[in-house]
Amino acid sequence: MASATAQSYDAAMGEFRYEGHRISYDVYGEGKRLIVLVHGLLMNRHMFDRLGPELAERGNRVVTVDMLGHGRSDRPEDLRLYSMPLFSRQVVALLDHLEEEQAVIGGTSLGANIALELAVRYPERARALFIEMPVLDNALSAVAGFFAPVLLGLKFGRPVFEGVSLFTRAIPRTTYLADIGLDFVRQRPGPSQAVLEGLLLGETAPHREQRVNIDHPTLVVGHPRDPLHPFSDSGMLLEELPNARLVEANSILEWRLSPKRLNEELSEYLEEVWAPQLRAVAAG
Repeated sequence: MASATAQSYDAAMGEFRYEGHRISYDVYGEGKRLIVLVHGLLMNRHMFDRLGPELAERGNRVVTVDMLGHGRSDRPEDLRLYSMPLFSRQVVALLDHLEEEQAVIGGTSLGANIALELAVRYPERARALFIEMPVLDNALSAVAGFFAPVLLGLKFGRPVFEGVSLFTRAIPRTTYLADIGLDFVRQRPGPSQAVLEGLLLGETAPHREQRVNIDHPTLVVGHPRDPLHPFSDSGMLLEELPNARLVEANSILEWRLSPKRLNEELSEYLEEVWAPQLRAVAAG
């Protein structure tokens, strides 16, 4: 099967207003098979700079969005604007802006949890789910241990982080993997602090009692030896969600360094998800 390149499907940039704030997104490809991809915490849509064109090459329309407080979107320093319910509402607002009733909703880490939140709160807007590295019950201790020092550093070492942000933003984008890491520190510390405070004050994912009611087709991708995204959380979702399937990545780096196998898994899943609707359109 042909492989996409950034030149084959350049991103078309877009934006819309959400409750007075600008939300930015990129679009790859066209057509009815829509998938919305949401990035990880304090990351941005560039996480999917390779996956977006690849899926577009295979007949999908891919929208990669920057949540409020991230990437190219507005970054207000108000912790009240950041929570899982509010992020899920932003994805619904994106669908409304695109004039689409449904899409496959998915993402990585934070993006995976947002997809679960949307499936609970707005089930009719999700055709199916794609969940990579969910952050659920078994991750709470590791997440608190990692992000609490980050939050304290942002709060009390703001001048230092402002300098680091300014310096790293001046570094041109070069290699995909290096830029994923640099994007974590390129953001200004004030908005990043607000995002972390808002999320840590609220629920980080739907409770199990809510998750067991999610009946959407769901592809779960879990990684071994990742304390922030323990494989046991992915296994737990497989038990909770009646229509879930689990794919085990070789490591957290497989999709970043050697993506062919996982690209195939996701592409085949999307074909299955959309096949009934496309057959109905063809017949009608």
